[in-house]
Amino acid sequence: MTTSFNPLRGWQVNRDDIQMVGRDLLRPECILAERDGTLWTADARGGVMRIAPDGTQTLIAQQPDEAHAPTSGDAQQLVLGGTLPNGLAFDREGNIVIANFGTDAIELMTRDGASRTLYDSIDGAPLGKTNFVLTDSKGRIWFTVMTRQVPWTRSINEKTADGYVGLIDEHGIRIVAEGFVGTNEIRFDANEEWLYVVETNARRISRLRVAGDGSLSDREIYGPHDLGGFPDGFAFDAHGNLWITLILTEKLIALTPEGEVWTLLDDGKREALACYEEHYRHGTTTPELMGACRGTLAPMMASITFGGADLRTVYIGSLGGTTLPSFRSPIAGLPLPHWSTR
Repeated sequence: MTTSFNPLRGWQVNRDDIQMVGRDLLRPECILAERDGTLWTADARGGVMRIAPDGTQTLIAQQPDEAHAPTSGDAQQLVLGGTLPNGLAFDREGNIVIANFGTDAIELMTRDGASRTLYDSIDGAPLGKTNFVLTDSKGRIWFTVMTRQVPWTRSINEKTADGYVGLIDEHGIRIVAEGFVGTNEIRFDANEEWLYVVETNARRISRLRVAGDGSLSDREIYGPHDLGGFPDGFAFDAHGNLWITLILTEKLIALTPEGEVWTLLDDGKREALACYEEHYRHGTTTPELMGACRGTLAPMMASITFGGADLRTVYIGSLGGTTLPSFRSPIAGLPLPHWSTR
């Protein structure tokens, strides 16, 4: 079998070429990039940080409404003060759809901060720990819920398969796939024929075939059954490679269309990771063990975004960083729906 040419073969990130973008960011877990160079990052102060092309920063705080009181009863989220924007996506009007990890809701925020809750329940029950949100070319909103366990951290040690993918469209809100182990980010392929799902606590990527009405079928594991770490965020490039961040492992890897896994950047701490993985196998992990694994470039590496006018500038989001590591890629990223409209 002849392997097709892949621009990433043999390529790795040169640490000397990494530039830091932004300053004093707080939990920049998710990043949205616009064609003009503007970046938007989730911010734990309860909103989104806008970083202009000239580096000027503006915190767009969510203007609170009655829905921003924590609803899950999760004491850990009460300590965090309620709102905790996590996943971000643009809708067709350029507003920001938010998967709020603190309020357990899917929210909509205008670019000046006016915010409202779209949904915080489904089928009469709380949504659960909302993690990520994605819009498609039809304007529909897809979202993930990591778990419905309270506190949500139980799902890490128990490896609970209660995560799900939901869809919001003209018919309302519904669950379209469930039974995932730590549902995290989701992405479409170039033709929106397959939806790819990160299962962080199962250390794998799954995918499902997408029908015109939004129903999903033919679920299968995509790539290795174990990626050798804990996938968190991912993005396709134009060649079909899936760039994946491995949180705690603190690696950026590429999963090729042929199923090969290549390490593009390694910022991990081997001894701390080995200790964490031993506890993970026995279901005894703690926040302290997680914290010991933090890398130096993007501590608790969580997401990846392609930006720049040519979609060849890569930004890495994290849970513990205050800046965004950035570098140039040899291949462009796959554009998201908003790229052609904004």
